[in-house]
Amino acid sequence: MWLCMMLLMMSCRNNTQQRVVPEAVLQQDSVGGNLFRYARNVTAYSTDYGYCMEVLNPWDSTQRLGAFALVEEPFHDQSIAADGLTVVKIPVQSVISFSSTQWSVFIELNEIDRVKGILEGRNIHSPKMKELLADGVVQDVGTESAKNMELMIQMHPDIILYSPYFDGNQDPLKVTGAVLFPFADYLESTPLGRAEWIRVVGLLTGSSDRADAWFDDIEQRYNELKDWCADVRERPTVFSDLAFNGQWYVAGGKSYIAQLFEDAGADYIWKDDPSTASFPLDSETILAKAQHADFWRVANSSSLPMTYETLKRENSAYALFDAYKNHKIIVCDIQETGYFETSQIEPERLLGDFIYLFHPGVMAEHQLDYQTKYYRLME
Repeated sequence: MWLCMMLLMMSCRNNTQQRVVPEAVLQQDSVGGNLFRYARNVTAYSTDYGYCMEVLNPWDSTQRLGAFALVEEPFHDQSIAADGLTVVKIPVQSVISFSSTQWSVFIELNEIDRVKGILEGRNIHSPKMKELLADGVVQDVGTESAKNMELMIQMHPDIILYSPYFDGNQDPLKVTGAVLFPFADYLESTPLGRAEWIRVVGLLTGSSDRADAWFDDIEQRYNELKDWCADVRERPTVFSDLAFNGQWYVAGGKSYIAQLFEDAGADYIWKDDPSTASFPLDSETILAKAQHADFWRVANSSSLPMTYETLKRENSAYALFDAYKNHKIIVCDIQETGYFETSQIEPERLLGDFIYLFHPGVMAEHQLDYQTKYYRLME
């Protein structure tokens, strides 16, 4: 259980002393291997007291974002669990969730009563969360850039789930007295890796059986769809996104969206790029490489519909691409579909949408009367 070794002293709520856990103790406590199959930014091992969980630093593999002893009650001798780890008593009772990809899992697992606060309440798409906010069951604790610290202190949460950023500083949140848990789901570079963070919420809430069964179903359906496209003869070319302030941020060839394109039987224009993150290119470079691509994937964050005409008015260069001329632009209406709330936990639906659009004959061959959920051909 090497992942939990050599940890420095870390802040821990309700425990009096923390020390580095001796290797022998860790090996003795560990039961079985890492519980996660696809996620690369989190590991968890069963122990005598519950679970040892570690969130890795995706920007520096030699560092950790956090290490936790998930302690099941009742557990009387917590000395080993507390050494060098931040103790989290599970199931957690009071949660503040900073991201919709987190609290949407609580809803699906029927554990939403544990969530007491969220960010960005005014931008919610979920009818259930809108209802909870309106009834005062869940509190809006501000925005990412302007959190209501006073309200969070008054709420006395057990744990705060936050999205870690490369240059982010979460020290101000320590005044809440809550355990700060870096929820690094969005930094996973594969669709199933992102979705598997469902199981993190399952461990925190004591609903692992339901979370595991849910993820197993997602995995089975995703891989089945992927297999349908493994031997397609014609793989259409595709590129992604729009220009912003004179530059085009392109998803790397090892990114989440690039994996979806590959699994859906398409050739991503930048598939040979080794990056998992997006990188900027000028419009001239994009045009030179992607002008003749078959498809173009875009996201519409506006409440107004995106059309070919509005795109051309936005940037006349867009009309030079074959995908524009041939009306092969694939669009996701972010607000209408609730993309940021649920797409991450429905990777099989994302994959299904792309397969349907790239290879409609595949769906017909398997006698699947498919209706897209997130993506559609722009009208």
